[in-house]
Amino acid sequence: MSVAWNQPTTVPAAAFYEGIRQAMAVVGQSRSAVEDFEPEFALPDLTPELTEFFAVAELRFAELGTAGPARLVLLDLMANPGTRTVKTLASLVIVARAVRHIDRTGERVMILTPSSANKATALRDAVLRAYRYGLAQPADLQIVTLVPDTARPKLWASALSDDAWLAARNPMCVLDPGQPSHVKEIAKQALRTSARELFRTSGIRLWHTLDLANYQVADTARAFAEHATAPVRPGVTRAHAHSVSSAFGLLGHHFGTTLLPDVTETSQYFLVQHLATPDMVLSLHGMTPPDYRADPGTGLFHQETTTRYPRTTFDPAENLETTFYTSSPATSPAMNELIRRQGGGGIVVSLNECLGRYAEVRALLGNAGVILPADPRVVREWSLVMAMTGVLNAIDRGLLDADEVLVHGSGSYSATDYRPLPDHAVRTVADAADLSAVITEAVRPVSSITKAA
Repeated sequence: MSVAWNQPTTVPAAAFYEGIRQAMAVVGQSRSAVEDFEPEFALPDLTPELTEFFAVAELRFAELGTAGPARLVLLDLMANPGTRTVKTLASLVIVARAVRHIDRTGERVMILTPSSANKATALRDAVLRAYRYGLAQPADLQIVTLVPDTARPKLWASALSDDAWLAARNPMCVLDPGQPSHVKEIAKQALRTSARELFRTSGIRLWHTLDLANYQVADTARAFAEHATAPVRPGVTRAHAHSVSSAFGLLGHHFGTTLLPDVTETSQYFLVQHLATPDMVLSLHGMTPPDYRADPGTGLFHQETTTRYPRTTFDPAENLETTFYTSSPATSPAMNELIRRQGGGGIVVSLNECLGRYAEVRALLGNAGVILPADPRVVREWSLVMAMTGVLNAIDRGLLDADEVLVHGSGSYSATDYRPLPDHAVRTVADAADLSAVITEAVRPVSSITKAA
């Protein structure tokens, strides 16, 4: 029986395990053969150990309050204290696929992923959980991650970095800031260079996991949980608001709605971006960035050309949140078509706007049991604050017209929520050759490192 989210409602992701398996089967059947290795699009049968492995991934719905005529509800996807981001469930699904492949074939798997930080943290946490619950051994499952230098302050320490032997087998790499290449390009080049030789010499499959489908299947759980707890009521418009780089989460939610039986309601989708990578909003609305003028009296930059861009900013080119680093995402056409068919829109926000709304956002999130620090200077992940600021601005400016707005809480943490990864646990790489060397070295850690008991 559904509820109206008048009280916080928490649903374990494992409750929708079969739904996620169904999504994976649909994706697997429709995919063309790929050149690079990937495990079969399937999950293992659910066991008590797998249930514990997935237990950290929960979806929680909680009332925030109102803004104008709209009821605001939080979809909290940040339950895992080891990540505090939405990337947890997809990472668990990815690792579970690797575990199934290892069990069925006896082949070892090394995950390779570029990231802006959060994907790397979540995948490392999922690998560690696989070790912890006996789903895989460190000799059989490894991970190599590559992030830009700007991500260093957002990297989390864990047992995967504290234990010298595990750290050597699961290196965290940072791209030299002086290099013009992007982490995605470097990772792909290293895959091409290393994968075949790695399998020939070590019997290890190198799996590059940065694929929309790997995240889309997990994000179907958002639609399953929404429908199970509070489906859209007749005559009510509901918008899903999300801070996005490529909008994987909203595309996954929509995919999930197509798998639900006898569901006819549709949802609006609302994108929130920042000034460094606003491409999805620009594409959706056929815009170009407005010109800003400097105000010598305030030191701020101003524009009045469009309500979809910040009216004020400290810097027209600011990078508010390094999580959102994808330019010209390939997902834009699909998202544009979806929003034009079902409704919604997009907006770009600035740090100045987020700070101006911070106390208001902090109070609203407090209603849902999400505690922001009193001092915004210690915030290390701005995704949720961005989403809330974008929603409030959009409602004020008449850009978001819905009876209910479900804000997808995709990430929020501060400096007190984690231990930063120490410098000695980070490997700096300059190019794909360096990354390939790290991959090779991770297969045979230096002999001076003794395996942990």
